[in-house]
Amino acid sequence: MKLYQTVSAIAALSALSTASAFVVSPPNGFGSVTTSLAAMRRGGGRRPRGPPVQEKKPPMNQEITAEELRVVTPNPKGKDTILGVMSRTEALAKAKSMGGLDLILVNSNSDPPVCKIADYSKYRYNNEKKAKELKKNSKATEIKEVKMSYKIDVHDYGVRMKSALKFLNQGNRVKATVQFRGREIQHDNLGFDLLDKLAVELEDLATKEGRPKREGRNLSLILSPRPEVMKAVNERRRNDEKNKKKNKKVAFEEKLAEKAAASTAAGVVAESGLNSAEETLIDMESSLDDLLGGGDDLTDDIFS
Repeated sequence: MKLYQTVSAIAALSALSTASAFVVSPPNGFGSVTTSLAAMRRGGGRRPRGPPVQEKKPPMNQEITAEELRVVTPNPKGKDTILGVMSRTEALAKAKSMGGLDLILVNSNSDPPVCKIADYSKYRYNNEKKAKELKKNSKATEIKEVKMSYKIDVHDYGVRMKSALKFLNQGNRVKATVQFRGREIQHDNLGFDLLDKLAVELEDLATKEGRPKREGRNLSLILSPRPEVMKAVNERRRNDEKNKKKNKKVAFEEKLAEKAAASTAAGVVAESGLNSAEETLIDMESSLDDLLGGGDDLTDDIFS
């Protein structure tokens, strides 16, 4: 019994000390002050965020220090229109005369520096659009792997070859791996020969990235698509994007045409309903005339 009481007292003391570690009484005696643990639970213990990332703007207008500039303006049809070499004062006056546009420094390393007269917001939008297109077209290629043994059968080798051709035509890099098991590693020279054979047969589409390398018990060789292959892949991707946009446009126009046809049909129905109502009213009037005697002079005098 005494042992049980002693254990209970120790547990109570430890709980009391734990509670006192998280609650501190203020010196003025009012209430209790919660510790940083409670503040963290409320979200107050989070680290403050850093300052927002500010946009890096090119030097513009009065920020340009060069006295002589080569000035160009955007051309909607393609390349920029060159206005020639002029002083900074003349360039600023030219930008102002063209509708209050900005004089933007686009190349400070040339002699003289190149500036473009344009609306900065539109200039920034076009640059962001070009960057997105470039990122889309130069999509990071994946590495696809084909595995085989140094004593692979002719049919299986043909299957691996077709897979490698498919991956290369998709614009992906190919990692060809020769696997060895147990004492097969003694015949690694056959693995080197097999990888060289594969590279030679795919040389129209791919180039080797160095020599075959050892990776534990395996030999591997990475093949990269040739520039002309990547050019064809990017061209195919651009055509696919154009076709998608074209299909969306056609579908949108068809939807608009369907809505227009539906609204026209609703108008025709409403007009036909109005004509039907007029015809009904005429029939009622004729029936009333028949009921009252055919419209003689006496009836006309009574109901006139």
